Amino acid sequence: MDRTLVAEPEHEPGQDDPPRRKPGGRVVTVLLVLATVGLLAWATLPLSGWDRGRYLVALAALTQYAALSGIVLALLAVILRRWLTALVAGLATAILVLSVAPRAIPDTTPAQGVALRVLSFNAYFGGADAAQVVDLVRQNQVDVLSLQELTPEMVAALDAAGLAEALPHRVFQPGPRADGSGIASRYPLRELALVPDSTLAQPSALVERPGAPAVEIVAVHPLYPMGRDTAEVWDREMRALPSPAADGTPRILAGDFNATLDHTRLKYLIGQGYTDVAEATGDGLHPTWPGPGSWFPPPVTIDHVLTSGGIAPQSFRTIDVAGADHRAILATVVLTG
Repeated sequence: MDRTLVAEPEHEPGQDDPPRRKPGGRVVTVLLVLATVGLLAWATLPLSGWDRGRYLVALAALTQYAALSGIVLALLAVILRRWLTALVAGLATAILVLSVAPRAIPDTTPAQGVALRVLSFNAYFGGADAAQVVDLVRQNQVDVLSLQELTPEMVAALDAAGLAEALPHRVFQPGPRADGSGIASRYPLRELALVPDSTLAQPSALVERPGAPAVEIVAVHPLYPMGRDTAEVWDREMRALPSPAADGTPRILAGDFNATLDHTRLKYLIGQGYTDVAEATGDGLHPTWPGPGSWFPPPVTIDHVLTSGGIAPQSFRTIDVAGADHRAILATVVLTG
C-alpha cells in the first residue's frame, strides 16, 4: 500500500513565537516612567510659576540642564524599546529646548545713538582683585560700573588702583560682607531711590551723559534665595525691583539677580518691558556663577543687564576676575532716545 507523504505546513516566523521581552523587564519600565514623570515636572516648573521655596528655586535655576537630561532619557527609552516613554520624554525635551535655545540666537541690529558700556560685578565679599577690576574699566572704556558685595576695604582697594580717576562719579553704599553695593560712572550721577529698602544695598542713580538722554541705573542684588529662610525675602525683593519708567526715561537694571531667565520673578520683570542684553545678543547661556574652575553647583546665569525702551543692546560678554566667585559681565548698549 502506497503511503502518501503529506508535507507539513511551513512555520511562519512570529506565528507561535513567545513575545519578546523588553530589556530589563518591569523594573526598568518603572524606573523610566518615574524618571519621565520627574522630567515633566521639571519642564513645567518654569511655566507654572511654582518656583517657590529654596529647593524649587534651585531646580528652576537648572532648567537648561533639564533639557540635556531629557535628551539622554529619551535616547535611553528608545534603546530599551519603551516607545511611549520615549515619546513623552521627547515631547518634554522639545518644550525645554524651545524655551532655552533662543538665548543662544542673536536678535540684535546695529542702532544709531550714543553708546554706553556697562560693567557689572559681584566682588565676593569684597575679596576680588580690585586692580583687575580697574584694568577692565580702563581697557573696555567702561562708562558705568555696578558693584555688588562692595565692602569699605574694597572701596579703598579700588581707589588705590585708580578707580576714582577712571570713574570719578559715584553712589556707593558699602557694607560688611555681602551687604554693600555701588555705582561708579564716567559721567555725573544724581542719586535716586528706585528700590525700597532691602536686605542688601541696591542703590540707584541717574546718569547724565552729555549729548545723550539721561539714563537711570540700579545696582541689583536681592537676597540669595538658598538659605533656610531667605527664599521668601528674595521673592519679595525681586517683586520690588522697578518696572520701566512710566515717563519713558531709559532704565538699566544691572547686577546679581540671584535668578536665571527661568525664574518666574525675573520673567515677570522682563515681561514689564525690559530686555535681557545677554539673551538679545545670543549670549544668554553663558554662565556667570560659580566662577571658573567650579562645576558644583552646575554653572548658571544669574547676573544680568536689563534694559528698558530707548536702549538697544549691542554686545555682551563675561569676564573672569581673580578672587571672585562670579564672572563680571560687560554690556554695550546704545541710547536711542
